[in-house]
Amino acid sequence: MTGRQFIARVRRWARVRDLEVRFVASEGSGSHGTLYAGGRRTTVKDRKKEIGRGLLGKMLADLGIEPDEL
Repeated sequence: MTGRQFIARVRRWARVRDLEVRFVASEGSGSHGTLYAGGRRTTVKDRKKEIGRGLLGKMLADLGIEPDEL
């Protein structure tokens, strides 16, 4: 899954739970940005590149999302 796909899936997940989601590209260095979902946040690397399994797990944990929910 790419960073762009991750953001889209988090948006769908949050819509069902009536949570606000926003991605702020300026809050990160280089190609990174910050994704806010509800009261939580995580850093998303380059939106065009694949996210590794370990990083994906950490990002989901940061947002409080179980892997099977996304």
